[in-house]
Amino acid sequence: MTAVIGSSVDRSSARGGRWTSEAIRIIEADANRSADTHLLRYPLPAEWGVDLYLKDESTHPTGSLKHRLARSLFLHAICNGWVTENTPVIEASSGSTAVSEAYFASLLGLPFIAVMPRSTSREKVALIERRGGRCHFVDTPGAIYDESRRLAAELGGHFMDQFTHAEQATDWRGNNNIAESIFEQMALETHPEPAWIVVGAGTGGTSATIGRYIRYRRHRTRLAVVDPEHSVFFDAWCDGDATRTGQRGSLIEGIGRPRVEPSFIGQAIDRMIKVPDAASIATIRFAEQVLGHRVGGSTGTNLWGVFGLVAEMRRAGERGSIVTLLCDGGERYANTYYDDRWVAEQGLELDEAHKILDRFHTTGEFPAD
Repeated sequence: MTAVIGSSVDRSSARGGRWTSEAIRIIEADANRSADTHLLRYPLPAEWGVDLYLKDESTHPTGSLKHRLARSLFLHAICNGWVTENTPVIEASSGSTAVSEAYFASLLGLPFIAVMPRSTSREKVALIERRGGRCHFVDTPGAIYDESRRLAAELGGHFMDQFTHAEQATDWRGNNNIAESIFEQMALETHPEPAWIVVGAGTGGTSATIGRYIRYRRHRTRLAVVDPEHSVFFDAWCDGDATRTGQRGSLIEGIGRPRVEPSFIGQAIDRMIKVPDAASIATIRFAEQVLGHRVGGSTGTNLWGVFGLVAEMRRAGERGSIVTLLCDGGERYANTYYDDRWVAEQGLELDEAHKILDRFHTTGEFPAD
């Protein structure tokens, strides 16, 4: 009788296990030192009956909403065994995600390379380099994916791939994700369950997390996603065509894509709103007067979409609340969105959008879709 002898392969490493445990401790300790971001009131006339709140993600240690994503992506990659001691980390990013990932890579002593379009703002490049990261530029936005994979293979590193893993890396059921945080902070407000939450889509991870959480917790809140010019999310969502692609990247950094990213879950979204670039930029300039400080371009896209929903609620006689995101601060865009010469070079005219914003803040009226 022939004995059947099993075999085993042990790939565990005491040293690797210690590094993984320590890396997770370092990331969790960093989160433990940071209080949650603030929920700010945006002043609208009380008689309108609609309260507007901004979840201020600019107060994260790396100054943007992408800090949450970067933390989740690193934990996801480490726990999967994709990132270990001395692994070079490569990311395809137009700026803010790379700033945040460079921060976490520095905490862990890992080399970090951001692959980005040459058009990325100088301020963001400086922030990445200040965190110890290196910037690798490509001439066309669509080339960032293949170039990131090439670099990862060449260096024996890991391509973090935020566009694929964003919706996987975050626990959408809770665990202090952004959706859970919003609803906890709204608990004592006049209208604690928002009528709408409004966000943009870059990777699609934030909208997927919020949309899933709303349904899981059985809230009546609806999710609206705003999409800037030259991004394909809006048209792809309307047509149900996930293969749609575009020819150029978005002018509004951090949101909008020339392809439908794998993390974009259209079924979790109730409405999409297309926003012209001139409207996004005019809105952040207007918001500076209201808030007393500058905000980034994607916040302008969010607010333009919100103002339309506020006007719609008023026309319908609805009272309630709306929450959107203040994604990052405006200091990163001094040489772009807040520079009149740069705006003119892009062929943008802001006067008409300014008139619409003035009229909205005076009367509550906004052009219908």
